[in-house]
Amino acid sequence: MAAPSPGPREGFELGTLAGPAFAWLRRSLGLAEEDYQAALGPGGPYLQFLSTSKSKASFFLSHDQRFFLKTQGRREVQVLLAHLPRYVQHLQRHPHSLLARLLGVHSLRVNRGKKTYFIVMQSVFYPAGRISERYDIKGCEVSRWVDPAPEGSPLVLVLKDLNFQGKTINLGPQRSWFLRQMELDTTFLRELNVLDYSLLMAFQYLHEDERGPGSSLIFRTARSVQGAQSPEESAAQNRRLLPDAPNALHILDGPEQRYFLGVVDLATVYGLRKRLEHLWKTLRYPGRTFSTVSPARYARRLCQWVEAHTE
Repeated sequence: MAAPSPGPREGFELGTLAGPAFAWLRRSLGLAEEDYQAALGPGGPYLQFLSTSKSKASFFLSHDQRFFLKTQGRREVQVLLAHLPRYVQHLQRHPHSLLARLLGVHSLRVNRGKKTYFIVMQSVFYPAGRISERYDIKGCEVSRWVDPAPEGSPLVLVLKDLNFQGKTINLGPQRSWFLRQMELDTTFLRELNVLDYSLLMAFQYLHEDERGPGSSLIFRTARSVQGAQSPEESAAQNRRLLPDAPNALHILDGPEQRYFLGVVDLATVYGLRKRLEHLWKTLRYPGRTFSTVSPARYARRLCQWVEAHTE
């Protein structure tokens, strides 16, 4: 599965898993191989950041913040690779899916030590220059609060569900597209028996000259959608007009704000361990909502959250 290649220095061994499939995914995004290799190479520093996740994973951004790297356990990597053919098929059927675009899975061994696995994906929060708020949404309440950073702090936090109370996502005419795409993507994840994924969201206020009069910016700066053969096919694939912006697949423009939206963490299956965790949490948190529920309930609840918090 892994094709080892020489590391940048002696004692490093870098492996690439499912290389041809991920090469196709990168090509489908118009990502040049030299750009991808440069992002993984030793030439530029990585940006490590603090996460509010309960997992023991480490998180990094490439120096240009275009690519997101996350360490993964061997089991999660096996799940991702097992689901990869269906993931590719889903993206072919729905080219404007909100699922995070996986770009590669790699292993790293240092000085013949234990292998570390990591995934590379396109960052949902790119470009990040004017982003004002970031959220990780699961549609539940237990452990879904983060203490905000003190005013004036340089720390960038990703907030959670309870931090979002009293707020809405104002998408205007694009709301119906968003609800439909969330339904398509969560149905796909339910069929894979996957749960515990998140909807990442970020907000960026549009400047006055970026707002279309009386309508969403999307209709003013939209670029042509390539590949659809007919209006019927386009509707079946749930295509939309994409904004003329980097990372367009994860961007929707409302009347006043630009929203960065993407579904991440696709490798947790509802096996015996998660079923036992569900029973324990049912006893531990009676009457409260938590993340470890059946994939069908998880998908339905997240879609209900999105419907209740959009306009």
